[in-house]
Amino acid sequence: MAPLPNEHLRYPRRRHGMDHDRYDWSIMQRRPRVEWPNGAHVAVWIVAPLTWYPLTLGPQPRPPTGVFDDPWPNFRDYTHRDYGNRVGAFRVMEVLDRFGIRPTTPTNAAVCERYPELVQEAVRHGWEIAGHGIDMGHQHDARLDEATEVTMVATALMTLRKATGQAVTGWLSPANAESLSTPDLLTANGVHYSCDWVNDELPYAMRTRHGPLWAMPYSHDINDASMIWHGHHSPLEFVDQVRSEFDWLHAESRQQGGRIFTLCVHAWCIGQPHRIHALERILEHVRNHSGTWTATGAEILAQYQQQVDQS
Repeated sequence: MAPLPNEHLRYPRRRHGMDHDRYDWSIMQRRPRVEWPNGAHVAVWIVAPLTWYPLTLGPQPRPPTGVFDDPWPNFRDYTHRDYGNRVGAFRVMEVLDRFGIRPTTPTNAAVCERYPELVQEAVRHGWEIAGHGIDMGHQHDARLDEATEVTMVATALMTLRKATGQAVTGWLSPANAESLSTPDLLTANGVHYSCDWVNDELPYAMRTRHGPLWAMPYSHDINDASMIWHGHHSPLEFVDQVRSEFDWLHAESRQQGGRIFTLCVHAWCIGQPHRIHALERILEHVRNHSGTWTATGAEILAQYQQQVDQS
């Protein structure tokens, strides 16, 4: 076999860090200490997406969480995801209300059109609505031309803002997938923070053509769908690992400054009767620790920005 030509290893975008210039690389532990309101050590951020999976959802280059396994039409998986919007979401609402927690809720625009009562309930319960694309079948990736993605981002955010009356300043792309233009299009449409980049545990500013976009520490590993649905962990194993994450952050924060504990839960997964107790046990564990502050993504970012601006 002939050796590869030298051109094969040449990559014009290669550079230190992540092969892009969106941010300056830094070590979290060497940054100035962060403090949360009322002397809290850990900001507790619950992320609870509301999603719609098209029945015709086919193979994707980067399958979103909860993608269907069997050929179309797959009514079993379609209705299982639909269960989250009909049943599971309201069970999650009840638990979060009991613990006085308002989550951030990345919401597909299609949910506003197909489940308007669900969106109204989320708003009534004080949930922060964040952008989550058109639906789980419309991904933002390199296949898109920029004009198409411009329309997708603008339509998703306009639909959410009209349906909820909220500013909608947060964003989570379906499957965390982005094109090279996505951050620029988000800031152009009034988005302040994104959950797509998962390489830190505190917010950091990314450069875009329209000003900074803040990357928030979204929970990719500690996530019910990743661990229970895809990883086949039991609910009790999920509880144990989430508690371990919280305990480590809580202890670390006393030495190094404030931390953010992010937990992402999906109504179609954690909202099942045999799993909802896992969310209860996690929140009970958090409540039993002093020095915590529960907040939405926008609230956490606002507190962090104040301290960064003053440092």
